[in-house]
Amino acid sequence: MQFSKIYSAQTLGLTAHIIDVEVDLSHGLHSFSLVGLPNKAVEEARDRVSAAIKNSGFTSPKQKNQKVVISLAPAEIKKEGSHYDLAIALAYLGASEEVDFDPAGKLFLGELSLDGKLRPIRGTLLFAEAALASGFSELFVPQENANEAALITGLTVYGVQTLNDVIKHLDQEKPRTIPAHVRDNTQKTNESLDSKVDLAHIKGQEFAKRALEIAAAGKHNLAMWGPPGTGKTMLAQAFPHLLPELSKNEMLEVTGIHSVAGTLREEIIACPPLRAPHHTASYPSVIGGGSIPKPGEITLAHRGVLFLDEFPEFDRRVIESLREPLEEGHIRISRSKGYESFPARFILLAAMNPCPCGKYGSEERCTCMPGTLASYQRKLSGPIIDRIDLWVKVAHISPDKLSNMRAGETTQAVNARIALARDRQHARFVEHPRAITTNSEMRANDLETLVSLPPKLRALFNTSAERLKLSPRSYHRVLKVARTIADLEGSTHVAEPHLLEALAYRPTELR
Repeated sequence: MQFSKIYSAQTLGLTAHIIDVEVDLSHGLHSFSLVGLPNKAVEEARDRVSAAIKNSGFTSPKQKNQKVVISLAPAEIKKEGSHYDLAIALAYLGASEEVDFDPAGKLFLGELSLDGKLRPIRGTLLFAEAALASGFSELFVPQENANEAALITGLTVYGVQTLNDVIKHLDQEKPRTIPAHVRDNTQKTNESLDSKVDLAHIKGQEFAKRALEIAAAGKHNLAMWGPPGTGKTMLAQAFPHLLPELSKNEMLEVTGIHSVAGTLREEIIACPPLRAPHHTASYPSVIGGGSIPKPGEITLAHRGVLFLDEFPEFDRRVIESLREPLEEGHIRISRSKGYESFPARFILLAAMNPCPCGKYGSEERCTCMPGTLASYQRKLSGPIIDRIDLWVKVAHISPDKLSNMRAGETTQAVNARIALARDRQHARFVEHPRAITTNSEMRANDLETLVSLPPKLRALFNTSAERLKLSPRSYHRVLKVARTIADLEGSTHVAEPHLLEALAYRPTELR
């Protein structure tokens, strides 16, 4: 009886760690034990692996009188998932001397079905990144995950269909039978943006459309409020199409997050993701959490848009917990079984009615009780209101005006201005020590050097800020929005019209 060791991997949060899969066989009555903090899915590998080995033409471990000990090391990392099956099966066959190969530089991932076929797994992109960083040269994954793994250059990826395919490929006396996977770069889609809403489809609401353009150009948070049926949701659906495509590094980052969360529906996410949880969504599902911290909706919206319709209807704890990610771009989650910090740099796009019945401030009579109305308005605290850069009232349009209105600018035309504004921001921040790319990421000390106002304009701004009772945070956010408006106009400096327009987006009726 012998010992063998090959390699697999495990994700913790959004980081993958290499795991040693060790198998020791010894004489004695049959036993099959798995050690190394395995969860239920890992423990069940004993039955899946045994059946897969038998149906692949080898002797099942359950048919031998021997003690089988499988260790997943390091032991302090909790092992989750079914992707260890392939590594366990190969390690067992190596220890029992039924196959012979050199495991050096090879990483194995995949869930086995009972007939020996491989099923797709989660987190392949993160596993591939960890394999390359740890010095591995070959990665074996299920065929369905091969295109995702091949996004990482410098690593030879093999897409595997069955356990027998791997064994034949690893046989040192036979030529290789699995070709190295080469990625098809033409397969770059984003199904979340398939149903496109063009700005030209939306009649009227020019003020709101302008706010969408500013928000997309500078990655500013935006809230729309007004009666039901005025077009808030349609404007929100058009917003993601205004955003430029992700850079290559951002594509890999976003695709890796969705892969490990099991929400990846395309091979690579090229456009900013859009997440729109229902207002009944629980706190852990939006923020992230669980006994072992997992990413929530705000992390799945990283580098994209988090759309919260019926904003005040969300649980108050959910709304208040947005403070940290809106300010810092990440969320820290501490639980008894672990601590994780997840990225959460997204654009918050919120929509809300003025009251629960939606008729407050309109021509129709509001039916809300005073206590109900006060409770509804208190859902949004001052700190949350301050962290939203643009507040837009989406008013009701009469049928007569609506029927006579012409279509406005197309999304394509607005995209061209946004792209130019983004280029100006990139040029401004190219040597910034924090590697920021948009105006919304500037801090107070950046504003002193990058957004300088002449004395007369500074005095006007200070007077306006005092009248509007702007907090220091709101004061700085107005400057950021003004800088974005100037970038859209192609202006080197912030002028009075830019500043006055930025002030017009501060809320006056919500406080």
